[in-house]
Amino acid sequence: MRTWFRNVWLAVSTVLHGMWVTLRLAGKTYQRKTFTEVYEYPERPVPVKARYRGFHRFDLTTCIGCDKCAVACPVDCIYIEKEKSPVGKGFRIDGFTIDYSKCMFCALCVDPCPVDCIFMGSNHDLSCFSRDGCIVDYAKLPLQIAWGHTTLNPTAVAESKALYEPVWVKGEPNPFEFAPVKTESATSSST
Repeated sequence: MRTWFRNVWLAVSTVLHGMWVTLRLAGKTYQRKTFTEVYEYPERPVPVKARYRGFHRFDLTTCIGCDKCAVACPVDCIYIEKEKSPVGKGFRIDGFTIDYSKCMFCALCVDPCPVDCIFMGSNHDLSCFSRDGCIVDYAKLPLQIAWGHTTLNPTAVAESKALYEPVWVKGEPNPFEFAPVKTESATSSST
């Protein structure tokens, strides 16, 4: 009988102790600050570790257009448009595009670069409302970002994709309009 009461007391005290731990930790949840109170994001950037691989930093002035980063990319997300330079040797970079919807941030594009013009940055946020915002052309970004002096941000990416000239002006032929196509059923019913 004594063993039975001891087992009952042990079971009840164990459950009460577990419930006390649960209630105490639940109370601490309401005392701690939220994530936005601790880091005040986006006003103050979230601290990242030294070896964090965020969105790329790219220096357009030192890039020689060797395509080594595009060849080393395992998911083929780097596209380089270049022209032969009319003066001297080398290439003129017309477009250096990275598709971040495909990029896996492996940093394999950083190592083969002979002039160190591309490296991983500490920016972790490139929020956008469409997939078009994930495709970044570093050649069309503002100079401070394209030259690697400031970090990549969603506002600059959206601004680089803005069209300031109208696509079509009234009175000009519409390039998207196609001539009507005759089908056999339409010609056979009229005869």
